[in-house]
Amino acid sequence: MFSKILSACSFSRFGGSILALGAAAILIAPFSASPASAQGYTPYRFDNVVIGGGGGFIPGIVFSTTEPGLVYARTDIGGAYRFDPGSGRWIPLLDGIDFPNWNLSGVESIAIDPHDSQRVYLAVGTYTNEWTNQNGAILRSSNQGHTFQRFDLPFKVGSNMPGRGMGERLAIDPNNPKVLYLGTRSGHGLWRSTDFGETWLQVASFPDNGPYHEPVAYPGDTYDADPIGVVWVTFDPRTTVNIGNRRVSKNIYVGVADPASSLWQSTDGGQTWTAVPNQPTGVMPHHGRLSSTGILYLSYNTNAGPYTAGAGDVWKYDTGAGSWTKITPPPADVASWGGYGFGGLSVDAQRPNTIVVATLNSWWPDVVFFRTQDGGNSWKQIWTVSWTNPNGWPPYIVPNYQIDYASVAPWLTFGGTPATCTSSDSPANTSCPQPTPKLGWMVESLEIDPFDSNHMLYGTGATLYGTKNLTAWDTNGVVNIKVAAVGIEETAVQDLISPPAGTAHLISAVADVGGFTHNDLKKPSVMDANPVFATGTSLDYAELNPSFIVRVGSGGTNGANIGFSSDGGQTWTPGASQPSGGSAGTVAAAADGSRVVWGSGAGVFFSTDKGTTWTASTGAPAGASVRSDRVNPLKFYAFANGTFYISKDGGQTFAATAASNLPPANTSAQFKATPGREGDIWLAGGSTKTVYGIWHSWDGGNSFFKVWDVDAATTIGFGKPAPFHRYPALYSSAQVDGDWGVYRSDDAGFTWIRINDDRHQYAQITTITGDPRVYGRVYFGTNGRGIIYGDPVSSRH
Repeated sequence: MFSKILSACSFSRFGGSILALGAAAILIAPFSASPASAQGYTPYRFDNVVIGGGGGFIPGIVFSTTEPGLVYARTDIGGAYRFDPGSGRWIPLLDGIDFPNWNLSGVESIAIDPHDSQRVYLAVGTYTNEWTNQNGAILRSSNQGHTFQRFDLPFKVGSNMPGRGMGERLAIDPNNPKVLYLGTRSGHGLWRSTDFGETWLQVASFPDNGPYHEPVAYPGDTYDADPIGVVWVTFDPRTTVNIGNRRVSKNIYVGVADPASSLWQSTDGGQTWTAVPNQPTGVMPHHGRLSSTGILYLSYNTNAGPYTAGAGDVWKYDTGAGSWTKITPPPADVASWGGYGFGGLSVDAQRPNTIVVATLNSWWPDVVFFRTQDGGNSWKQIWTVSWTNPNGWPPYIVPNYQIDYASVAPWLTFGGTPATCTSSDSPANTSCPQPTPKLGWMVESLEIDPFDSNHMLYGTGATLYGTKNLTAWDTNGVVNIKVAAVGIEETAVQDLISPPAGTAHLISAVADVGGFTHNDLKKPSVMDANPVFATGTSLDYAELNPSFIVRVGSGGTNGANIGFSSDGGQTWTPGASQPSGGSAGTVAAAADGSRVVWGSGAGVFFSTDKGTTWTASTGAPAGASVRSDRVNPLKFYAFANGTFYISKDGGQTFAATAASNLPPANTSAQFKATPGREGDIWLAGGSTKTVYGIWHSWDGGNSFFKVWDVDAATTIGFGKPAPFHRYPALYSSAQVDGDWGVYRSDDAGFTWIRINDDRHQYAQITTITGDPRVYGRVYFGTNGRGIIYGDPVSSRH
């Protein structure tokens, strides 16, 4: 994902994901697994609400070298996928990870057994700093990811840490599939397994732990300060050596995040290691690919990425002669617009002198791809520049490619007008020289299919692209690029609403890609615009006037971080003004739409004229979460640091209530007011170190009682009442009687029925709501698997 924060980033299909992660080594859940719940289970069918075509960073793509058509992709926080050639879709593999093990939904590396294409390994774990206390693990599958065994590691793994596109860190010896190597972070060095990944020992003789880390952003920044470590391992399969009773590859090459000495080799099967002589210094190899001719190609950068844009070069190392040659492509036509280093690199397995390499972060005007057919002696770039603008500026991009995106991911324009920049463009086309949508950015994984020289996939910060006529590049033809991410839903969802009337049943606020009005759950759409948010954080509708909707976020168009709709989210208008520092946070609409209250780090404010003017509220602290009563237009509520607040004058003043034993400071909590019932409020959240669960208030938050059999919960939402019931159905991601899952209550929280099974857990559920028009339907947002909706099996046709 673009964001590196825990709550956002990098926030089901039916085949492929069966996990029930526990602390032990083995986890294989049968396909027919049903949850055990003291209060019952109702079978549901779950699927993604289609945002379409990714939505986050794809740091790794791995093709099988033994089975045509077999390829996996990894995301930084949203699990791993396997491509299904029959359906043309990507199948999610880790939807069975439950909330207590959410950290294992991030995938740092993938390795496919070069002898047995059924066997695949994942190195999983999302953070290496204090954002989790869970170590990483190796997941091993003998059936292409339908089921996994888990083997815990004695250190953390960081799929969403800096440098996550470097790799692959996990590698299998092509001469002995029992032997695996794993490059680690945080100073833990290089590790090896000799039993198919079940047990691991550090390679004590390996001398370089990869000490480089990204510049820290602020004092105490443990995210950027963590050493990047050992980033990739590659074997030369042409020679072997006997070590004890094992026959292994003799020559091994390892890349590390150490600008002083970043490439190491072993010529005795991994027993001893030396730095490769005469190697480049001051840079780090993001990728190292060994061709069948023994030439090791390397892409170098001064930074670890994926956000940072350093400088760098492309080199090749003749492993037989021990000689280096700098083969950096000539500066692109945009060289004077800013330097760049290199990231993605791939060697055509069928044409070992053919290489494609990508700039890592040429943010503007676009990523640059270079291709050589002669081992780097000459290069072609995928677009050139024309300086024919009579005004001299801007120049024009002349593409040797075309992108097909609209049918799968129309949002890739990020609210802009589609623009293909050519030399014939009028100078009035101010969007040039930057095309819309872009060819990409953060391009770390760029892979030519080992069985098809025309097929290439590459990941960007937003999606996964592919081409099936790559060699057209060689004859100056047009390379046809299309979004190749059907089935990948990688967004980190911040908030959801389901209005009781209107065209849209669902509207979302999403990290990194703003938010969407979902008129059709199965069709992709453009982002909500006017304004477009970099990240949407909260939205609300007026309960008694549901065509009135307000949303807030950060990074909005022209600085506008609040938008209003009077037609149920079909069109939007930015607020005419906003409070100083107004950004992100939560927003609440009065029950009749007469006013809104906005709580953010800048404070709590209210407006009675759709954002034309704002007045500071008193009594509630900055950063408080705000919600509205769903009956009384003058009642609003706020919650912060364990204290609940109420306003009875339309958000002008808030007063703390006497409610106690609520989740305290520095814990996560969500609350909502019940439709149709004044003063009726539900609150969910907490942590294992404090209080945890669901609380209910009938008196406007003056007092709460804790729901007795809910051990823990992270979300709360309402849907249409059950037949012959008046109270809205409740939905929550919760632990009830010791069992984590997604639950529904049809009787105001007296009993809870689990509605998901162990295959459909989705790690972190960030927000939840039912549909007020469809009984039983639930929508929930995830941190990396997009928006999921579910219906009872009996009602989905």
